[in-house]
Amino acid sequence: QVQLVESGGGLVQAGGSLRLSCAASGRALYGMGWFRQAPGKEREFVASINWSGGITNYGDSVKDRFIISRDKGSNTMSLQMNSLKSEDTAVYYCAAGPSTTAPTIASIIASWGQGTQVTVSS
Repeated sequence: QVQLVESGGGLVQAGGSLRLSCAASGRALYGMGWFRQAPGKEREFVASINWSGGITNYGDSVKDRFIISRDKGSNTMSLQMNSLKSEDTAVYYCAAGPSTTAPTIASIIASWGQGTQVTVSS
């Protein structure tokens, strides 16, 4: 198990940008990712990256707008969110595991962060 702490959420106008970060502690060679959950909706896959950083996946709704990256040296992962829309408003969760591959399914995630709120005003 790893411990995950997100930062960087906040309020931004539509069309603007935000950068989320996730700091991981613990010794596990995991792929990592971001999921989000809006009120009354299920947790949704946003983006993920494998352990080496060479493979990334994106949800259809964020493709070409969001960029995921990771720094193995500092054990951190980031999500650069550009051209934000009101429908991007949600709590964003950092996720890790259960393997070195880039995760895309919420139900098998090994570790979750506490979440950070992103609100996009129109």
